[in-house]
Amino acid sequence: MKSLRICCFVFFAATLVAPCAHAQFGSGIVFDPTQSGHAIVQISQGEQQLQSWAQQLQKAEQSLQTEMQMYNTALQTKNQIVTAYNLAYQMSRMPQNLEARYKAQWSKWTNMSAPDTYGVTSAWMSALDLGGQAQALQAYQNAVVQLQSFPSSSYSSMDSNSQATIQNQYATSQLSQGTTVSTLATLGTIRSDSESFSTQLANLESDTFSDDSELQTEMSVLGKINTATLLQIHSQQDTNQLLAASVQQQLIAQKQQIDSQNRAINNAIYFQQNFSSTQQKVTSGVSDTLRTISLSPSGN
Repeated sequence: MKSLRICCFVFFAATLVAPCAHAQFGSGIVFDPTQSGHAIVQISQGEQQLQSWAQQLQKAEQSLQTEMQMYNTALQTKNQIVTAYNLAYQMSRMPQNLEARYKAQWSKWTNMSAPDTYGVTSAWMSALDLGGQAQALQAYQNAVVQLQSFPSSSYSSMDSNSQATIQNQYATSQLSQGTTVSTLATLGTIRSDSESFSTQLANLESDTFSDDSELQTEMSVLGKINTATLLQIHSQQDTNQLLAASVQQQLIAQKQQIDSQNRAINNAIYFQQNFSSTQQKVTSGVSDTLRTISLSPSGN
C-alpha cells in the first residue's frame, strides 16, 4: 500500500517537473532523459523528506501519548489527594451532638463530717480528708482507747502460758493499730488527691467532646488516649491500695479468730495434762483444811 502511494506520487511529480518539448513536426511530447533524471532525483529527495516527516509525526504521536499518560496520572493523583483531604477534613470534625449523647456524670469524693462532742472526732475526720501518716496516728490516739503497758512485776510472776497469752493480745492490738493508721492515711491521701484527679478528668472530657479542629488532630487524639490510659492506671492504683487495706483488716480479724481458737485448744490440752495433779492438790488441800477444823464445842 505504501509502494503504491509512492509510485503515484512519482508519476504525479514527473508529469509536473518534466518540461514539455514540441517536436519539429506536429504537436507531441518528446521524452528528455536529462530532465527525467532530474525529476527522479527530486522524487527521491521528496520521498526521503516524506519519510522524515513520517518519523517526526510518529515521534510527535509517541510524545503526545506520553503526555496523555502523564496527564492521566496527574489527574488520578489529584483525585486521590482531594479524596484523602476530604476524608481527613471529615475525620477532623466532631459531631455536634456528641457531648449531648455521651457525656455522663460520675461520683466524686466528698469531705467527711461527723459530730465532735468532746473534741476527739475532728482529728479522725481530718485524717480521712487530708491523709498523711502523722494525721492518721494523731486521729488513732485521740479516738481509740490506748493500750497501757502491763505491770512488769505482775508479768514476771506469771507462768509461761499466761505470759504467752499477754504477748499475743498485745501483738494483736498493736498490729490493729498499725493497720488502722495505715488505712486512714491511704484513704485520706486518695480523698485529698481526688479533687485534682476530678479536674483532670473534666479537662479530658472537655477536650474529647470539643469541636475544635486543633483538638481533633491525629496527635491530639493519641495524646488524649494516652492521658486516659494513665488516669485509668492511677485510678487502678488507688483501688489496689484500698483492696490492700481491706485485706489487712481481714488479716487482723482472722488473726484474732485464730488466736481464740488456738487459746481454747491450748487450754484443753493443759487441762488434760494437769487435771489429775490439780485435782489431787485440791482434794488434799480440802482434807487438810477439814482436819484443822475442830468439831469440839470447846474448840479443842
